[in-house]
Amino acid sequence: MAGYLVLGMGFGIILESKGYGVLWAFAMSLLIYAGSMQYLAVDLMTAGASLITTALTTLMVNARHLFYGISAAEKYRGAGKRKPYMIFALTDETYSLVCGGKSPSGVNETSYYFYISLFDHIYWVAGSVAGSVLGKVLPFSTEGVDFTLTALFVTIFTEQWMSTHDHTAAVIGVGSSVSCLIIFGADSFLIPSMIVISLLLTAVRFWKRRAS
Repeated sequence: MAGYLVLGMGFGIILESKGYGVLWAFAMSLLIYAGSMQYLAVDLMTAGASLITTALTTLMVNARHLFYGISAAEKYRGAGKRKPYMIFALTDETYSLVCGGKSPSGVNETSYYFYISLFDHIYWVAGSVAGSVLGKVLPFSTEGVDFTLTALFVTIFTEQWMSTHDHTAAVIGVGSSVSCLIIFGADSFLIPSMIVISLLLTAVRFWKRRAS
């Protein structure tokens, strides 16, 4: 909740500073609900980007969700009518909680995943609306506000590193991303790094199964 409220407020503040009011903040967070893409969407809107440019940019930025969906397919099996919403609401932080957390004793796992998704969505919308209102009532410099999303990713990574003794996945993720960043550049490294990470993690999983 704390992370989503702060991130949502950052988005609302930036959106308000560009001349888009609270209704925009509410609608975008309710219907788009895409974290980093919403931050980027503000710049796309103010720059007058075409629909094609916006669609291609969104595909590139959110390509990582293809891999999220593959790895979460088993967890969402049997979700029934709630499954479409749970797929829509699978953001970075929600994915981290779904994959890294365990449902409380006696609680149905599918319901646990659903309510994590629902409450995260509510927190994000509430934070966005609050940020838009604060940005209008208390105008201040928005410089550096968009870094809050990066800060949350670093926090999640650090927490997961500290909570497990096996850092293989973390090392593969960082190593692959840095290598692809150097090879392909900042504008094109995301998809290659995701492919490399997926192949390496699959190979490691296969090797561990054979070893056991």
